[in-house]
Amino acid sequence: MTIPLSLTDRVALITGGSRGIGAAAVRMFAAAGARVLFNYEKARDAAERLVTELGGDRCVAIKCNLSGTETAGELVAAAVKRFGRLDILVANHGIWPPEDAPIEKMTDTQWRTTIAVNLDSVFALVKNSVAQMKKQGRSGAAAGHIVLVSSTAGQRGEAFHCDYAATKGALISMVKGLSAELADAAIYVNSVAPGWVDTDMSAAALNDPKTRDKIFQTIPLGRVGRPEEIAAPILFLCTEHAGFITGEVFNVNGGAVLSG
Repeated sequence: MTIPLSLTDRVALITGGSRGIGAAAVRMFAAAGARVLFNYEKARDAAERLVTELGGDRCVAIKCNLSGTETAGELVAAAVKRFGRLDILVANHGIWPPEDAPIEKMTDTQWRTTIAVNLDSVFALVKNSVAQMKKQGRSGAAAGHIVLVSSTAGQRGEAFHCDYAATKGALISMVKGLSAELADAAIYVNSVAPGWVDTDMSAAALNDPKTRDKIFQTIPLGRVGRPEEIAAPILFLCTEHAGFITGEVFNVNGGAVLSG
């Protein structure tokens, strides 16, 4: 028996949806019946192609820079204006400065930029999304689902990238606190934590033979993930089949978090 992962009549906001994990999630959510609004910052052509592929009646792309707290409310409002409600938030966007930065040489600018994009904007997205979900009330068993995309770095750290690791660890702490805070409101809060994934963000490291070999040695399954392999768990956590799951960190990293 095949059990479908259905999101019929649900509205999802997926950040960083034009490429990589975000684009894979947009496709899967739309295929499951959701109406999706996603943002992009620079990849306009990719965003427009994705909307054309999925159909403008079910999928909308908006250019929006998520750096700090100022623009998140506008993005949530845009989803509600276009589709009438908001049931799901997937905070997928983020930056990973590719150059190693020893702590004594890391600039204040790098630290603050990473915090602004990876953490401050997520706080604002969650704040505005929760307000909307509470205003709507329940639609079925749940009033809403929130999935924050963290990382193995948020659990075991990452040398020379303490800014990135700090933000991803903070997202996990947010999930744990918010899952208890929002349980009575029937808003589920979880995290998916990828390891290395074949995306534009990791391309520089994966295309360097020496770096790639070191990366593969840390992954028991011996390969990096595909964007679809991260998007599928995100989708699952937003369906009725995950109705008894909240406050969890769903590791999707080929076993890498176990061998760090």
